[in-house]
Amino acid sequence: MSPQQIQEATHYLLQSTQDFRPRCGIILGTGLAGLAQEIDVHYSISYEDIPHFPVSTVEFHSGKLLFGVLAGQRVVCMQGRFHYYEGYSMPQITFPVRVMKQLGVGTLFVSNAAGGMNPNYRVSDLMVIRDHISFLLPQSPLTGTHYPEFGDRFPDMCDPYDLDLVQKALDIAQQHQIRAHAGVYVGVPGPQLETRAEYRLLRLLGADAVGMSTVPEIIVAHQMGIRCFGLSVVTDMGLPDTLEKADIQKIIAAAMAAEPGMTTIIKNLIASLDQHG
Repeated sequence: MSPQQIQEATHYLLQSTQDFRPRCGIILGTGLAGLAQEIDVHYSISYEDIPHFPVSTVEFHSGKLLFGVLAGQRVVCMQGRFHYYEGYSMPQITFPVRVMKQLGVGTLFVSNAAGGMNPNYRVSDLMVIRDHISFLLPQSPLTGTHYPEFGDRFPDMCDPYDLDLVQKALDIAQQHQIRAHAGVYVGVPGPQLETRAEYRLLRLLGADAVGMSTVPEIIVAHQMGIRCFGLSVVTDMGLPDTLEKADIQKIIAAAMAAEPGMTTIIKNLIASLDQHG
């Protein structure tokens, strides 16, 4: 996606929201749309109305961009995200993040539903993402033409997730008696779930949870200098020796059960940001 397309989408959104400038961006994952109910929404814009924006094809993703106030901060929230398995390219998947940067976003909060592979985890636990594994994805979102205005051609990825926000989130979880862990997320293309052998391999690679999103958005946000925070809800367990067939309704139910804890953590994190956050 070119800088001109990003500028056209940004211009449309600023015109449609009377120059609303959010400080924080939020991307909501599967079954996690409830956080949007906490936002004092000023503007709601359908993806299909935004120039060059993809349209979510997953049935439980709403497909709206919400502008409003949460925990005292101006936010823009993606109520529904895009995935590689829907047929979108990596630049299309990450296009909204580049638009968020142009709108003024300095901190990005990303949530997802994930399969747990750490035996210490339970269904509906939360995992604060402290690192990720990206090389199993078919392509980097930075592949192709490099535009210097986007950031470095070869961005350093030693700390893609803001370590201060990671620690704050764990402290908040402890204060509110929310079961939360810090772990490594591995991104895979999907949409099929993993075999027993694949779960074993991913665990050997050092991953604690696996999912089909988040990593591309974080890479692009980090390249552009946005502070990043990621939170996974463990919706099912990928333990090879006790593996059960996936049930999408159970996965959605597990995400919804964990949603209050996720909302508490993200709201408190947003409230903790200073005026430059």
